[in-house]
Amino acid sequence: MKIHKTVTILNKRARFEYELSDEVEAGIVLTGTEIKSLRSSKASITESFCQFINDELYIINMSIEEYKLGTFYNHKIKRERKLLLHKKELLKFNKKLNDIGNSIIPLKLFINDAGKAKVLIAVGRGKKLYDKRESIKDRESKRNLDRILKKS
Repeated sequence: MKIHKTVTILNKRARFEYELSDEVEAGIVLTGTEIKSLRSSKASITESFCQFINDELYIINMSIEEYKLGTFYNHKIKRERKLLLHKKELLKFNKKLNDIGNSIIPLKLFINDAGKAKVLIAVGRGKKLYDKRESIKDRESKRNLDRILKKS
């Protein structure tokens, strides 16, 4: 029985920058050196987004560092990587994307129990500045409340 080290790469800015809905877990097509780099947590999804190209969903701007032990077969750091979703999910996301202001944002990149690379994606609508201030106020008030409860 293999024990996989849990790899979780988060997009922390996504929940602050966007109002999120419709979260879906999608598979991702990777090459051999990409999955090896990903298993050593050498990836970033902070600036990435998803886009439809020829009725297929791709993750754009996701960076996976080159594998140190790779040869000339090593992958490109930033390239378009295909996401694996069911046809119904693709149609639903395409319909949501047609609404003005919506975009598809990756929230989390992880390796599941079966050893497959997965991406948690969601439809996001950009927050206004006052919404961001509201998020900051809520977070600080929650932090202060936790601090008070911890003291007593």
